[in-house]
Amino acid sequence: MAGRPTRLQVPRITRRRKGEGDVYATGSRMVPEETPVAFSYNGTTHAVMMASPADMEDFAVGFSLSEGIIARLDEISEIAVEEHGEGIDIQLRLADVAGQELTDRRRRMAGPVGCGLCGIESIEQALKPVASVDATRLQLTPGDLAQAVRLLSPLQPLHNETGAVHAAGFYVPGQGIVAAREDVGRHNALDKLAGALCRAGISGASGAVVITSRVSIEMVQKAAIIGASVLIAVSAPTALAVRTAQAAGMTLVALVRGDEFDVFTRAERIPIAVNAVASATDDTAASGKSNLDQASPTLVQSPTVRLVQYG
Repeated sequence: MAGRPTRLQVPRITRRRKGEGDVYATGSRMVPEETPVAFSYNGTTHAVMMASPADMEDFAVGFSLSEGIIARLDEISEIAVEEHGEGIDIQLRLADVAGQELTDRRRRMAGPVGCGLCGIESIEQALKPVASVDATRLQLTPGDLAQAVRLLSPLQPLHNETGAVHAAGFYVPGQGIVAAREDVGRHNALDKLAGALCRAGISGASGAVVITSRVSIEMVQKAAIIGASVLIAVSAPTALAVRTAQAAGMTLVALVRGDEFDVFTRAERIPIAVNAVASATDDTAASGKSNLDQASPTLVQSPTVRLVQYG
């Protein structure tokens, strides 16, 4: 399939402040394309997503992994990306076992309109248990965290032109960012990264996922499916994302800005941060200052790390 354009230059009128007055002018701006992408398995449409029209094979594999349709790459026997007017149809042919499991899953989810049980099953699916990454022994330094975010920036050509898309990258200590993908949707960018890593045979346990968005539960779930024990984000997490990361044994680092960051869960993978907290706690005890209520989050600050510990 010939690649679709991922960006378009559009005309615009701008208003800018100059001194005490306003200046209006005509010009143009590059904006990202957004395309409906259908995922069809064994001839039946499963879902339609709005996405950037790039890295479709990676998207197909990553989406299939994230949705639990496959567990391994060899469960997909064929991927065909087809143009259909304004949209793209990704046709996936599944191996026998995976195809039958998807058919059975569809049959279980089918029911009469207004069926309350179907809604309950949908909620349970959204809050499904996350794959554990607790056994992964990866350790990172504060320098790794800052470098991971810094190295991802030049690997975002679409964002750098439009300022309107998200990115997800995979950072391996000593190697840098080994894969990165962009999309108008943050979930899509992470699915594309998952597919790229799977197709390249890169183990998720070897590094950390880096995202340019906030951290919701889905981002934690997808990072766990990749097998990454560390999730690094430039924005803040939701409370459910924090609880989910803790349950998965995942280290969640967010609000990475320059050399500063917040560690919300499983800080032992950032040993320098743990040692800094221990030192600060000892200093507090030695000074005779009262501790915060142990039932509340304890906040410890240092020049380069703000570690939130849940007691």
